Formats: sequence, C-alpha cells, structure tokens
Amino acid sequence: MTSSWDCERHGPVHPVHVVAKPAVEALHKVAATAGVPLWVPLPLLPGWSLTGIATAGDDRSAAKATVVALAGPSPLGGPADLLVIAEEPGVGLGARFAGFDGIDPGLSAAGAPDAKVEAAGHPTALWRSPSADDRAAFVGEAMGVWLWAVLWPPAAELVLLEHVVLHDLRAVAHESVDLPIGAPSPRLHAA
Repeated sequence: MTSSWDCERHGPVHPVHVVAKPAVEALHKVAATAGVPLWVPLPLLPGWSLTGIATAGDDRSAAKATVVALAGPSPLGGPADLLVIAEEPGVGLGARFAGFDGIDPGLSAAGAPDAKVEAAGHPTALWRSPSADDRAAFVGEAMGVWLWAVLWPPAAELVLLEHVVLHDLRAVAHESVDLPIGAPSPRLHAA
C-alpha cells in the first residue's frame, strides 16, 4: 500500500488540485500553505481578471507547484489566457501546461532572453520553451524555482512586452490584495 500518485509514463507524480471556484479567499488560502511562490501580476493589466488557481502536491506537505490563471484582452485583439506557474524542479506541471512531454524544461540560458518580467523586485529573464502549437510558453528561474508563463493564443505572448511585475502573494504585504474575478478557466483542466 502506498499513498503516492503514479503516472504510467512519468512514475511518481504530485497530484494536481484545481480550486473549484476562483476567489480572492482561495488565493489567500493557497498562499498561506504554498511551498513555492504564488505569482500574481500586480497591478493586473487593464481588462484582466483572475480565472483560476491550482496547486500540485499532497495534503501532508506544502504545495510543490502553484498556478494562477488569468484572462483578458490580447494585444492583437480577442481574448487571451495566461497561466503563471511556480514549481520546484522535477514536478513537471509547467511542462504539462506548455504541452510538451517532459518534466523540466532543460533550460539552456544561452543567448538573450526572449522576455523579461520583474519577480519579487528582481529582473527575471524568460526563455521560450517547447510548447504545443496552440500556445506560447516561456520559462526562467525566480526565488530558486521554475517560473513559467504559458499564453493562449500564441500571439498573446506580446503581453510579456508590457512591464509585467509579479508579486509573491505569500508575502504579508499582499494579505489584503483584491482582484477582479472572471469565469473559471478551462485551461487548468485541459492540459
């Protein structure tokens, strides 16, 4: 008898828990128990809203990965979705949402980064990651763990040209943050 979760292709994995209804209270609850950053862009880009929250890990220890789903207008028109993922190496959740069969990105930081964000007050480089054709994925490292940005449709990658400032909601300074809530994202269930 074992309490571990196993995948036929990847072996032991961390179970993924999707919060049924996105809400600021749920965001704060995840922030209080996460073992990795819970990244949220603050302020949100105009017209964007929180559409989902997920974690990976068991109930006995802190979450090994967090996901915040956001939706808003794409710079080129139409709707866009963004998943911001923080995960410990070896979890594989970012790769799953990026749509490639792997665990870690195998990041080769050679050459100039493809995008830059600010994470917890530090400039953070992101490099393009392999991804499925219907999305764009970028990955880097912040606070000792992987930082992923996965966007639908691929042209929504232009969102990263904005000055995106990510804050870790685990910080006490963010206990009173309030975000607009949108309809639950189907992206958290489709990967």
